[in-house]
Amino acid sequence: MTYHDVTIMGGGPTGLAAALSLEARGLSVAVLERAGQSAWAEPAFDGREIALTHHSVSVLRALGAWEHIPQVAISPLREARVETGRRNHPLTFDTHGRGVDALGYLVSNHCIRRSLYLAASSRPNIHLHAGTTTRYIRRIGEDMAVVHAGGEITSRLAVGADGRFSPLRRMQRIGAVMQDFKRSMLVCRMAHDVPHHHVATQWFDDGQTVALLPVNGGASSVVLTLPPEQIARLSVLDRDAFNAEIMERVGNRLGNMRLVSTRHSYPLRAVYAHRFAAPGFALVGDAAVGMHPITAHGFNLGLKGQEALAQEVEAGLARGEAPGSLSTLRRFERRHRLATAPLFAATNGIATVYTRDEPAFRILRRTGLRVADALAPFKSLVTDMLMDREKAV
Repeated sequence: MTYHDVTIMGGGPTGLAAALSLEARGLSVAVLERAGQSAWAEPAFDGREIALTHHSVSVLRALGAWEHIPQVAISPLREARVETGRRNHPLTFDTHGRGVDALGYLVSNHCIRRSLYLAASSRPNIHLHAGTTTRYIRRIGEDMAVVHAGGEITSRLAVGADGRFSPLRRMQRIGAVMQDFKRSMLVCRMAHDVPHHHVATQWFDDGQTVALLPVNGGASSVVLTLPPEQIARLSVLDRDAFNAEIMERVGNRLGNMRLVSTRHSYPLRAVYAHRFAAPGFALVGDAAVGMHPITAHGFNLGLKGQEALAQEVEAGLARGEAPGSLSTLRRFERRHRLATAPLFAATNGIATVYTRDEPAFRILRRTGLRVADALAPFKSLVTDMLMDREKAV
């Protein structure tokens, strides 16, 4: 049996960020991760490109992780386009007149994971436990006992950061709203002949949704959303046939395209926990809020959530409250709910309207984009939200 101030279960990017934030407040933190040591320290490419806001970059800098991301892996996002159907008026967002060169920055998920691991592994009060699965959690007085295959860790606060299908959430008898969009997405990198000029495109075509995310090196991340059986077919299609089909699906807008990475597929399901906190226990990341990727809020909200938790714990300590005090955790919960509930509802609404193919939805999409592009205040508001340039606290 060992003791730490905080035990975090789940060593993904949000869990590691939470460990760094809490350790910076003077706390001893243990992080339990199911993956083995080598996979945790050097995560493999998983196809996902994360659109980081300016605020998220500031948080990663403050945590000491940004310096571990190679410059070549950071791709500026200079413009974003939203299209529907074929030959329709696009809705565009850019940074013109804002004094910055990018709406945000695209970085591969595995690079972010590695950078946070490197930062966490250098901190003396963060204790990393690879290949460790939590068996159960029990509350003993004011403490939380986390029982795992190798023993038991006692702490004042236990944090669940184990993903949107969180077993820890169920262990704590916390329910969740789950929306299954009955679609899967295939993600991969493809090189192409036509330059992307660092413009990202979200295209709601008839029967499919395509995102083209610009990365360095004359390539784009292709995100294709289709029914699961079609994604399964594309995942094993031979390379030449795959290249040809993707070129056709994207309307040949990038010229000749060549697969240059492994292919990965993920089911599209959104999750919103009924509660983010219980006595001595908090949820962060996708275990609390698992967003549909259509508006690119997921990891950015995860970073904000762990930041809010660390700030409320710090404020509670100044008032003489323990890290797992229910009053401290309720303040975190209220704050994170205010930041996420409207976005969760809006994102799911957008995902529903923009992925349905009935005639009424097609007309609504086309009209909505044309009207929105003509409304300068609306575009400015959305651009500010995409960039999120507020200063990190």
